Amino acid sequence: MSNPLAPPRREVTPADWAIKGELFLNCSCTVFCPCVVSLGAHPPTEGHCHAWMAIAIDEGHYEGESLSGLNVGLLVDIPGRMGEGNWRVGAYVDERASDAAYNGLLAIFSGAAGGTTGLFTMLVSEIMGAEREKVEIIRDGKRRGLHIGKKIRGEIEMIDGKSPDHPVMVSNSTYWMGPDIIAAKGLKSKVRDYGRVWDFGGLSAEICAIDWGGSK
Repeated sequence: MSNPLAPPRREVTPADWAIKGELFLNCSCTVFCPCVVSLGAHPPTEGHCHAWMAIAIDEGHYEGESLSGLNVGLLVDIPGRMGEGNWRVGAYVDERASDAAYNGLLAIFSGAAGGTTGLFTMLVSEIMGAEREKVEIIRDGKRRGLHIGKKIRGEIEMIDGKSPDHPVMVSNSTYWMGPDIIAAKGLKSKVRDYGRVWDFGGLSAEICAIDWGGSK
């Protein structure tokens, strides 16, 4: 029997969209995120997952509207295993986005556009808010950063491997983000928004090239 108090599930309306670029994040796990190798089945190291995510779109479109060069930030609060859902998410969309691009990005990251992110309609129980912001993404050598005013000030760095030009990574995974995940760690990394006050300095981070899309 359905729960009458549960929020309505967002419907999927397949759209023609594509995003190529990079996603990186910093989370509350004390060692490298177990979700990558367990595909979301293993609990986070602290029993919950608090995280920020940054998406740099190098090339992309939504129903003919260009998304190239835009940035998106996400605040993600997951109470247990990633695969069990009940995610609460806040979205920050690049202030440079046109109205069509803004709406398209919200459709993509809510799962409503189907395709790669369509599973979000099952995993995300609450979209706490969506707002236009100056979303600054920094990609400099082994370091990555996400700056959204005073709300998110995050910096991470790749973990060096045996070869100085090849960081530690998980390769050939079937993880939803992409097959190759670079292991990283948080440097100065703080979140202050939606009643959350988090500090991920020294904690797990990851970097992934993304090639996502959907079609009607």
